[in-house]
Amino acid sequence: MSAAPRRSRGAWRRVTVPGAAPYDVVIGPGAQAELGLVLAGTPKAAVVHAPPLAALAGAAVETLQSAGVAAEAVVVPDGEAAKTAEVASGLWEEFGRLGLTRSDAVVGVGGGAVTDLAGFVAATWTRGVRVVQVPTSLLGMVDAALGGKTGINTAAGKNLVGAFHPPVAVLADTDSLARLPEAEFRSGLAEVVKCGFIADGTILDLLDADPTGRSATEELIDRAVRVKADAVADDLYDVGRREFLNYGHTLAHAIERIEDFGWRHGEAVAVGMVFAAELGGRAGLLTRPEVDRHRTLIEAMGLPTRYAGDWPTLQAVMRVDKKARGASLRFVVLDGLGNPTILTDPDQAWLDAAWSAVAL
Repeated sequence: MSAAPRRSRGAWRRVTVPGAAPYDVVIGPGAQAELGLVLAGTPKAAVVHAPPLAALAGAAVETLQSAGVAAEAVVVPDGEAAKTAEVASGLWEEFGRLGLTRSDAVVGVGGGAVTDLAGFVAATWTRGVRVVQVPTSLLGMVDAALGGKTGINTAAGKNLVGAFHPPVAVLADTDSLARLPEAEFRSGLAEVVKCGFIADGTILDLLDADPTGRSATEELIDRAVRVKADAVADDLYDVGRREFLNYGHTLAHAIERIEDFGWRHGEAVAVGMVFAAELGGRAGLLTRPEVDRHRTLIEAMGLPTRYAGDWPTLQAVMRVDKKARGASLRFVVLDGLGNPTILTDPDQAWLDAAWSAVAL
């Protein structure tokens, strides 16, 4: 049986993501119960999930069936192993077997990898069917499941094959966070603190007061979602200010690729933010205390601030990052806390110094 909501519909936190087709991010315990309302009148739905989340996917199927939707669960590999062309192709075959049409929908239940995959196959099946994301990790709730970016990985890099396909709703059921391993929760906090550095200083204050993020989880999610919603509203296709959400990600994506995705995304982003802060400091954009605040807070949160890697290799990988433009290497940096900007082809001495500050 799907769990009954512990709050009335109006009591959940709601953030509307503006745009051509606005949608709500619903935040709070039991938010998954709104799935039947979101997809009411939909003939069929495929609920995509990884094996560890079979029970949650089953509850989603039951919620949909109770609302008159013919729903069926479809299993994919866990983690980044789901984000391959082979897995996507298998899902397309499943959608064909189920007879999914443009009147139907896909539901992604899981962490960021599953919601990325579910969004991508929804964007490409019959040139686009609706997708509802039900993120079960903190990382998914504040980043991967919203904003409309979908994608899979290839040998060339992370998320280089994808589509922009906004969901019709994101149901951030915070009950699922109780089952999340502590390391995964901390990984998600990296994307939360990123939002604090680029836009919302209150997030930094909340994490200064409690670096675990546990005492104000819903407020932190709400604030991080609002930062992303604000950027997405102005720049769905990632050609302007939405790019600022990639603070710390240029180095992070290179680390993930070199480590064959053995590092958690948030762990790589944590190192990437310290690197970006050091780079901003070398460029004269951040004061030393502002640079040091990155390392101090991120370490207090239990996230890494250093990485043992080959610097020439990392630089080569960064040059094929999605944010690169031709031969130019581009970084999101801060011109003061809360004021992100782009630094293009920074001086090699600045890059080397920033690397020395994070190298093991």
